[in-house]
Amino acid sequence: MIEMTARRRSPAPLLTRLRDRSPGLVGGLTEGALAAGLGLASFAVLVMLLWISSPYPDSGPGGAMHVAAALWLLAHGAELVRTDTLSGVPAPLGVPPLLLLALPVWLLRRAARDATDRGRGDEDDDFEEYPEALADPPLVSPRVAWTGVVLGYLAVAAPAALYAAGGVLRPSWVWTGLSVPLVAVVAAGAGVWSAYGRPGRPLRRLLDLLPKGARPLVLGPDGRPGVAARAAASGAVVLLGGGALLVVASMVGHGAATQASFFRLTEGWSGRFAVLLLCAALVPNAAVWGAAYALGPGFALGAGHTVGPLASAPAPFLPPFPLLAAVPEAGKGAPVHWAAGAVPVVAALVVGWTVAEGAAPAEGGGTKPGGERAAVWSAGRTARAAALASLLCAAVLAGLAALSGGPIGSAVLSRFGPVWWQVAAATLAWLGLLAIPTAVGVRAWRCRSSRAEEPKTGKQSDEAAEGARGPRRLRRHARGWFTRTGVAGVAGAAEGARDAGGAGRDEVGGDVWGFGDPGVARGTEDGGRTGPDASPVGGTPSPHPLDPTPQAPRVPHGPGPRDQEYETDFGLYDFLTSDPAPEPYDAPAPPGRPRPPETP
Repeated sequence: MIEMTARRRSPAPLLTRLRDRSPGLVGGLTEGALAAGLGLASFAVLVMLLWISSPYPDSGPGGAMHVAAALWLLAHGAELVRTDTLSGVPAPLGVPPLLLLALPVWLLRRAARDATDRGRGDEDDDFEEYPEALADPPLVSPRVAWTGVVLGYLAVAAPAALYAAGGVLRPSWVWTGLSVPLVAVVAAGAGVWSAYGRPGRPLRRLLDLLPKGARPLVLGPDGRPGVAARAAASGAVVLLGGGALLVVASMVGHGAATQASFFRLTEGWSGRFAVLLLCAALVPNAAVWGAAYALGPGFALGAGHTVGPLASAPAPFLPPFPLLAAVPEAGKGAPVHWAAGAVPVVAALVVGWTVAEGAAPAEGGGTKPGGERAAVWSAGRTARAAALASLLCAAVLAGLAALSGGPIGSAVLSRFGPVWWQVAAATLAWLGLLAIPTAVGVRAWRCRSSRAEEPKTGKQSDEAAEGARGPRRLRRHARGWFTRTGVAGVAGAAEGARDAGGAGRDEVGGDVWGFGDPGVARGTEDGGRTGPDASPVGGTPSPHPLDPTPQAPRVPHGPGPRDQEYETDFGLYDFLTSDPAPEPYDAPAPPGRPRPPETP
């Protein structure tokens, strides 16, 4: 048995790879399927609660489950087809509530991250005992984890789509085959990227299509977003926030119509709760539509009916919905409608200012991690960065405009929401005309202000250095003016004893306790040094009775390392009041040494 075990061959490389990868692949499949199941369960619970609380349900539990599966597919951007129409012609439904998209994306990202870490995220409590585990890389390769999560998610999405096809809201197979895999691929990739610490290499590969000069503006060398990317994000946030603010202001202005539509749409509290949930899910769509309105192109409420700040065409018959009640009246725009143009103006100023901060860093934040000063960009590079930021912001707004709109019926109702290319062109025009001059102007102003502050800063530094040298000279000439009382007396006596060649050592209770030579303790006007003639009564200095070592006379010399040490020690006691006069000492002198004279 031992001989056979010793001669056992290792498994084949293919079997080894399969054995090593199968746990990661199986874990990814499990995580992906679990993410899809949790998303479907969330929608099913919500729809079933609304169906149970409805006083007049139109269908049974099976119909409610079909609606839940259809809404789950709609949240991914898939277009649905409604079959129970009055005309008998199927009508498309393709306006996805953007807030519902957040749940599948979050579940997919979390599943991919857990599949990559292989459950190591649950071991945070052991990091305190084993801190080296924090530096360990993820155990599963990114391709295996990403593939497993995507395949597991689609393995649940396909039966859900087949099940939803038997209900009233049937999914469009073309849109379902495009949108659901796209969401799974992007969200799972984001989760794997997050599990690996968000490295910059994958993003740099995606940016290879851009010119070399534009790549650092989008992604910095340290993996953080570049100046253009940060400016574009700031501009998009301002545009979307301004659009949401316009929607809220319009709803407040049309408060009576909004309230009437809310109460007229349904009577039961369960129906009103469902309408309220639908309005909340459409809030991001309304923000995008408000941004499109502020930019100028506006949005469509049916084919041939556009609502904008300059003019609004009469809209067709619309259902009484609270968000639709906030639409401005038909006709030419009034000054109150033109005021919406302040939103893109503020967004352009924010973009320009953000680019200028990166082009001309301030004194506090203008240094690199290595400690060297960050270089100021030229005006041309600043303008190019602002133009790139405008282009990126226009791309973001175009994508959101394409996602937020769609058909809600046939014929006139086949076009709802903003047109993506019109929103992109308007965003690029607003930001290009205002953000580029703002960035160049703010950069020039920051450079001029920094040059004006440099002489003042240098002068203040020289004055501070001169003030620091002044007290040092004063302390050097005034060392003998410290009294022997308190802490200063202790320090002065000890230093004076060392300068006198050990005449008052603290090991034997010398000048530290007040028994030493007053001339040694007080020092002299030439820096506190004592010579051969420095005795308390004018005689020769007497050595310590317990120190038989002969003392060599000291030669006066200039300030040296001992003086610098002396000066540093006494710099701590500048707050004490100087007193050139000695104080009486009541303690008896040691035997063999004369008692110092008392001051009358």
